[in-house]
Parts: sequence; C-alpha cells; structure tokens
Amino acid sequence: MAIKKKIKKKIIAQVRLHVSAGAANPAPPVGPALGQHGINIMQFCKSFNDMTKDRDGLILPVVISLYEDRTFDFIIKSPPSSVLIKRACNLAKASGTAGKENIGSISKQAVIDIAKQKMKDLNTSDLDRAIKTIEGTCRSMGISVS
Repeated sequence: MAIKKKIKKKIIAQVRLHVSAGAANPAPPVGPALGQHGINIMQFCKSFNDMTKDRDGLILPVVISLYEDRTFDFIIKSPPSSVLIKRACNLAKASGTAGKENIGSISKQAVIDIAKQKMKDLNTSDLDRAIKTIEGTCRSMGISVS
C-alpha cells in the first residue's frame, strides 16, 4: 500500500478584491488582477458566480490565492459592514458630513444582527465588542443607533 504524500503548492500571490455577488466578469477589477498572473479568469468568474448566486446585490470581499502551477482557490468573506448598514437603513449612500448631519437611523436589533453576521471577519470574539464596532461604523456614516 503506497502512502500518498500531500504536496504543498507554492503561493505566488494573494489578490484581494471586492466583487458583486453573482456578477463576476473578466472586466476590471477581476480581469487585470488575475490576468497578470496567468490565471484562467473565466474559470474564477464561473465558480465565484456559482457560489454567490444566492447573495444577489451584495458586494463581497474575496481573497484569491494564486499558485505557481496557475491554479487558484479563494475565500469569500462577509460583506463590508457599511454595505449591510446601508441595506438595513434603505440608503443609497452614507452621509458626506458624518458627525454634523444624520441621514438615518438603525435599530439596536439590526446592529446586533449585523455584528453576529460579521463576527468571523472582525478582530474580536466578543459580541459586545463587535456591536460597538458596528455602532462606530454607523456613526462614521452619519447614521444614529436607536
């Protein structure tokens, strides 16, 4: 019985992008970022779109690891807090003068839900700290928490 030795591939680059869920295409930013490393862009777009088709309309951060044999794998992170907050408040964009002008409000329960959704990507494992982080993001966007 032969024992297979797991060969570790050498990573040549890691690319971080923000791509709309279910809408990845070879146009910028995906095409130029992957094309310069000789990666099959359409293969990435197809697999990304298949994995994110249920999260339509969200902008998702993705970390793509590129290997020297021109293969790749990727990790899809949770949407940015600002996108989730704007969606919860039904806003198109945040305030240009945060601190002086409030453009909306968000409920405490919505902040808690966003914090729970973002827990794996935040730099804390404490829910109370995560809630404070999301509240701070709300304040910087000109949205009051009530």
